[in-house]
Amino acid sequence: MTPLATTTLALGPEWLKPDTIIEWLGPWALVGLALIVFAECGLLLGFFLPGDSLLFTAGLFVASGAIRTPLWLTCLILVVAAFAGNATGYAIGRKAGPAIFDKPKSRLFKPSHVAKTQEFFDKYGNRAIVLGRFVPVVRTFITVMAGVGQMEAKRYLTYSLIGGVAWAAGVTVLGYFLGQFDVVKNNIELMLILIVLLSVIPIIIEILRARRDRPKGAHAR
Repeated sequence: MTPLATTTLALGPEWLKPDTIIEWLGPWALVGLALIVFAECGLLLGFFLPGDSLLFTAGLFVASGAIRTPLWLTCLILVVAAFAGNATGYAIGRKAGPAIFDKPKSRLFKPSHVAKTQEFFDKYGNRAIVLGRFVPVVRTFITVMAGVGQMEAKRYLTYSLIGGVAWAAGVTVLGYFLGQFDVVKNNIELMLILIVLLSVIPIIIEILRARRDRPKGAHAR
């Protein structure tokens, strides 16, 4: 693999920088990226992994020829990894949730929390699964909570696939095209922060709308 010079902000340790990870993986870059995306989307231990920046940088590396796999195949592999990760996280939450949260005396793991989670997904589940993809940490935990909240599997997997395509393929394609401009290539983290902020806006709107529509006095309960 031919190294690709990129300038990134010091937002984390050197070993977590996307260009460092991809260059270290060398000819196994795409396999490594797929495993990282899988872990971040489905395994709770993967919440610290830089999924957005890796996808964006992967697109940039494909555009430069540093990753020689065609863009369409790169996107397909990453979408499959994201979807498989979500399916795994959902299964973990669905299977382990009842045992973990069946503790009435626990302050953190209470059955009432499961009920609130179910209510949340009944009301916002579809949008939460799709939009949550674009928010770091949230995309790791929301998939497990969907399982804990017993969200219908078919419904969850459908919107997980939609979110997976929008996130894994969308951010990679964005990196492929925008990454060819020096102003973007030299400010990767700033671009990703902007993407995160834009993705959070609909969630904020939903929260404000819910508060506006909440019956007066409901907060006093």
